[in-house]
Amino acid sequence: MQTVLFICTGNYYRSRYAELLFNALQVPGWCADSRGLRLSMANLGPIWPPVLERLQQRGFSPSHEVRWPLALSEEELVRAELVIALDETEHRPLMQQHFPMWADRIRYWQTPDLPALPAEVAFHRIEQGVQALIDELQTR
Repeated sequence: MQTVLFICTGNYYRSRYAELLFNALQVPGWCADSRGLRLSMANLGPIWPPVLERLQQRGFSPSHEVRWPLALSEEELVRAELVIALDETEHRPLMQQHFPMWADRIRYWQTPDLPALPAEVAFHRIEQGVQALIDELQTR
């Protein structure tokens, strides 16, 4: 099984939605995971509740207990076949700071965090990105 690793800042909202959506869509030979570059103790609970609500609106629910956010380590970067950070403006500098050898080796999407981008728009961008990624993987 090959892994796509989604990265965001807190591993609480954007990367978690991308991970859960990708896995719910069941891409043969692939699974998704996610991590954060700078976790926050201010987050309430293991995941932002609108992430689970959005999944349910799309007819999906997590198949297991929802875990708490996890920090990115180089081990995950090495293990993943494909790594995607959710927002280049926000995440490239953090990658250059914490994982400089990886900063130019991963893909970057353009999905800023709240309040820069409303959640509804961000969810839609993530859905489009995940679908485009799935289409790409299926034609490989």
